[in-house]
Amino acid sequence: MKCLRKYDWVKLCRMHLPPGKGIMGQWARLASKAAFRKGKAFYCGYHNEVMPGTWVGGIVGLKSILNAKSRAEALGIMDKLVELGYICYELDEKTKKLTYCIKDWVIECSGKECMNGVVYTTEGYGFLCLTRDITQRLVKQQYIFDEADAWLDLWCHTAYEDPDNAFSFLAPAVQYGKMGAVLTLETLGRRWRWEKTKVWRFFNKHRDAFALHRLPGAYGCLIFNRLFPRGKAGEIPTEKEIASVLEELRGASGWTERYGTDNEHLNRMVAYKSRKLTESESRVALSTDIIKYAYLSPCWDCKNCNKDCLGININPTVAKTIEIRGPCKATDEINFGGINYGY
Repeated sequence: MKCLRKYDWVKLCRMHLPPGKGIMGQWARLASKAAFRKGKAFYCGYHNEVMPGTWVGGIVGLKSILNAKSRAEALGIMDKLVELGYICYELDEKTKKLTYCIKDWVIECSGKECMNGVVYTTEGYGFLCLTRDITQRLVKQQYIFDEADAWLDLWCHTAYEDPDNAFSFLAPAVQYGKMGAVLTLETLGRRWRWEKTKVWRFFNKHRDAFALHRLPGAYGCLIFNRLFPRGKAGEIPTEKEIASVLEELRGASGWTERYGTDNEHLNRMVAYKSRKLTESESRVALSTDIIKYAYLSPCWDCKNCNKDCLGININPTVAKTIEIRGPCKATDEINFGGINYGY
């Protein structure tokens, strides 16, 4: 994965859905059960036509997906997701058939599509593609995050081998914007509307997914994603490796006027001096193996689907062999019963 933060989409493995309570956890469960290709699905004794990103069934099936205890609870969750703009759904009161559509969905993929098997996903198999700003809607509405919301927020802001973040070459690192490579518990607390102690408890609970590394003094901390798909699951950099990168950044910065907090100063160093470190071949050995984990979705222009972030052409035969599926375009509109749901 090259320049991962530049892409609009990020992969989420279905075996690693957000744990705990939260509206984004409910969204992820709905998305993981939606059809991944057009076809017919057999559910509740009927054959139903489904489109990518949609699901057709009954209230009983919906309660099972959402782990809801009652019909009212399940529909209440659906209404909340509709209000936040994540889904649309339709319930036929006569037939009791329920159809929902995930708005943030990929309808075109680069690479060979899965054409065999059922149209609904197999439990724990494959991955979802979701927009990096999907949790930003909650921030804009000053929504108080739950556990699953915070978990997915960190996942969506994971960067790997981003030239503007030298630490991301050690392991997938959480980064909020160009000046957000080094974080503080207070920063996350303001974003999630949590107390600092609650943020600390969250990382202690989910240390199997997100490793928190405190930097010296008041610089802040680095957050590494242990579960991010890169071929080396669980590996995080050592104290010595992190200290080495920090010293190289200081050396590359030279004498600069220092203003703001220590955390702000370090974030400026990371943002403006990382490229000087990462562009050196002696610093990072580039390998063709990295193509195995590349997103083939374009950074800005669909005409560049066959290029990675550095503009290097990717061999189509390689992509076909390993069957990379990367997002290219989001769903524009879905039609339910003659009603057009454009978004």
